[in-house]
This record gives sequence, structure tokens and C-alpha cells, in this order.
Amino acid sequence: MRVHVIDDSPTFRKSAQHFLARLPSDNVPSCILLDVRMPGMSGPELQERLNELRSTLPIIFLTGYPDIRATVRAIKGGGEDFLIKPITPDQLRQSVEQAIARHTKLLNLRQAQDVIRSRIATLTPRERQVFQLVVRGNSNKAVANVFGSTERTVKAQRQRLMSKLQVLTLAELVSLAERVGITLAAERRTDPLPVVAPKARRPARAGS
Repeated sequence: MRVHVIDDSPTFRKSAQHFLARLPSDNVPSCILLDVRMPGMSGPELQERLNELRSTLPIIFLTGYPDIRATVRAIKGGGEDFLIKPITPDQLRQSVEQAIARHTKLLNLRQAQDVIRSRIATLTPRERQVFQLVVRGNSNKAVANVFGSTERTVKAQRQRLMSKLQVLTLAELVSLAERVGITLAAERRTDPLPVVAPKARRPARAGS
């Protein structure tokens, strides 16, 4: 775990520009202790730049000059906490622990999503299409109607894709799809597939 301290104090000597020039990886549970008022680039300005770079590092703001506008700006920008100096060691420790715990949870979620996406990448184009249609509520018969195939073929394709994705039930398959909803949404834009309702049966004729 890492805590990056960005302050204009001679004790630290790490400025916002220095941090951006040597931007650390956000793959390790970490957080940033960031002074609000600094020469050159202020804390909120660095926060905006990090947001543009899609950094996931939680930011704890520190300031000796209470400023409502700066506080609102920092919180709206996704700031983890806003502490007014002087602060006690316990206050700082608690804020840092909460920030790192949140970042750890985020990294675990991202790792799980990466694993799911790597499994989805093993599907064939047809299995991906079947995957999309099944998780959107279509039966095997309805999917077979889309592709002009048999239910038996669709059932086999469905079993193969579920094996590749390492799920056992339809509920697990739907849950997996929801966890990578962005991926599926992108696929739907490039290859839209409708939700197909089973064809209604014609009423039987009298005397038949």
C-alpha cells in the first residue's frame, strides 16, 4: 500500500507537476494526500488533470484555509475526504485507511471484470451472439429462429459458452453479463440482435 503526499512544504518537496511527470501506477492499493493551495498547480487543478487521465487513486485533500468553494469543487470531483489542518494522527490514519480500503475494493472489482472479459474473448462470434440473445431473455427456440438453426444446435452452443465462461446456471450467466455490461453494450451497437418472442400458435380449427 502506498500514500502519495503532494505538498509545497519543504519537508516533502513533491509538487503537482512532479507527480504528473512521474505518475505512479494505480494497480497498487494507494491514496493521495493533496494540499489544496500550492504554487503552480493547485490541488483541485491536479484532481481535474488526474480525472482526465482516468486515475482511480482516491484523493484526501488537506488545507489550513477553510474554503467552501474549494471543498465543494473537490468533493464534486470525486475527492475522498477534505481535512482541515491541524489534524490529529488518528484522524489522518482513519481517512487514509478508508481511502485505501475503497481503492482495494475497486481494484478487486476491476480484476474480476478483467477475468470475465478474458473468458468472453474465448467465445466464437456465433457463441457471442447466442450469449447476447440468451441473457436478454430469449429461449433456445427463439434463438434458433434468429439463425435458422435447430434448438438442439443452440442448446449445444449455449452449453459450450457457459462452459467457457465457467457458469452453471442462467442466473449466473445473466449476472456475469451485468458485470461487464459495457462490453455487451458495445457489441450490441456493432451487431444489434433483437429480443425475439416465440411465435404464437394458431387456434385449432373446429372439428380437428
